[in-house]
Amino acid sequence: MMRLGSRGLAALLAAGVVVIALALWVSSRKPPQDAAGAGQLVLPALESSINGVTQVRISKGDGTRTTLEKRAADWIIGERGFPADSSRVRKLLLDLADLKVVEEKTSDPANYAELGVEDVTSPRSSGTLIDLIEPGQTASLIIGKPSGMQSSYVRVAKAKQSLLVTPQVIPDADPRHWLDDSVIDLPETRVEDVRVQPASGPAYTVMRNSPKQLDFTVPDLPKGRQLSSVTAANAVADALSSLTLDDVRKAGAGGTDPVHATFQTFDGLTVDVSGLKDGASRYITLSAKSSSKVTEGEAQKLNSRFGGWQIEVLGYRYDSLFQPLDGLLAKPAAVKTKTRGRRVKAKSGAEKAAS
Repeated sequence: MMRLGSRGLAALLAAGVVVIALALWVSSRKPPQDAAGAGQLVLPALESSINGVTQVRISKGDGTRTTLEKRAADWIIGERGFPADSSRVRKLLLDLADLKVVEEKTSDPANYAELGVEDVTSPRSSGTLIDLIEPGQTASLIIGKPSGMQSSYVRVAKAKQSLLVTPQVIPDADPRHWLDDSVIDLPETRVEDVRVQPASGPAYTVMRNSPKQLDFTVPDLPKGRQLSSVTAANAVADALSSLTLDDVRKAGAGGTDPVHATFQTFDGLTVDVSGLKDGASRYITLSAKSSSKVTEGEAQKLNSRFGGWQIEVLGYRYDSLFQPLDGLLAKPAAVKTKTRGRRVKAKSGAEKAAS
């Protein structure tokens, strides 16, 4: 039989202590399975009535709010009158229907603020109120602070008991963040030419003769100037590729620096883009027409969705749409200047002494 020395015995005891401590820590991280309410749905009626929800209101104490209104085929943001990202609305509803209690937390209103589940009645309130409205009934839930990566604190409105729940829900009350942000995806591979009228400098055209031509050219360049590279004009042709919006507003709002670009594709689609600046924001408007059956539906869809709207886009996308011609050109070579008149020969030292 092998005997353990004092050092071996000490190491064995230490390892045992570590194993026990680790087991206790792991068990402490798991919610008690017999905790009151654990595993129960927070909004049990929502699971069966989710398709009956006609409006979702998301609001914060500082006045920020979003109203999502159900239409026949999609959702609309009431504060904008513009389509919402319906897949995101659907995910929110499914997550709320699936909310399960991990454990009950405080029922003392004095402690609500610590979890962010106090009533959303003042700018100091940190939680977010969600109202789920169906014909004849409304379910309201206050979403508080997140807990870890998978849980949140919540409280059913007007109930005293707060809860730790999963899955984690972090709602956003800013209407901009619920917009369906897709605008247009017109890659340069479809583009035949783009005619640009920038805010400064001359109007110009980037073009190519066939879809097989990889790089765009700019005819009638200023005398003595050339493109900075053979691919310099391609960025203009690709400016409507995967374009997304930041926000929208009704057309007619003022602005400065009107600019224009017209995109023509080989398959008969024409997209007119106008731009304007309003403070730090950049807006565009879109209109489309088609000379081909292939793109007729695409033009109609663009006009139906964006007619009457100003679309806010990121500054760098705006700049790529309305790039001044000079931004595509190589810097002009230094011009050597010649001294006019007779050259005066410098006097030598001996000549200076003799004079």
